[in-house]
Amino acid sequence: MQSARYTRGMTLLGFVIVLIIAGFFAFIGMKLFPPYAEHHSVRQAMIELSNEPGIAQKSPADIRKMLDAKLYINYVTLKPEAVKIERSGQGVTLRVNYESRGNMAGNLDYVVTFDHTVVLGPNPR
Repeated sequence: MQSARYTRGMTLLGFVIVLIIAGFFAFIGMKLFPPYAEHHSVRQAMIELSNEPGIAQKSPADIRKMLDAKLYINYVTLKPEAVKIERSGQGVTLRVNYESRGNMAGNLDYVVTFDHTVVLGPNPR
């Protein structure tokens, strides 16, 4: 039977190429995981803050302190200009807009931008 001769599987060269491609994507994933994990912590802190009772009556400075306390637990620090707290007719709006920069390899860098807004108060959605 000649069909068994041609169905031996992947060659060593093919296997090495697959390993290189998988390693490349694993490397990119390892480099980009920390900024996205940090952003997940920021979003969770904002959602928890929006569910706090009486949060809409607090001053912007108090809201900022509460947000910083929630972020401190997860070792996240944001620059003061990244956090905007505004009062409007709908209530209090909390917006976090920041970017994360890092080195990928050599002189190759990445920039990831995050922007998330929540409405604080009794009906945040």
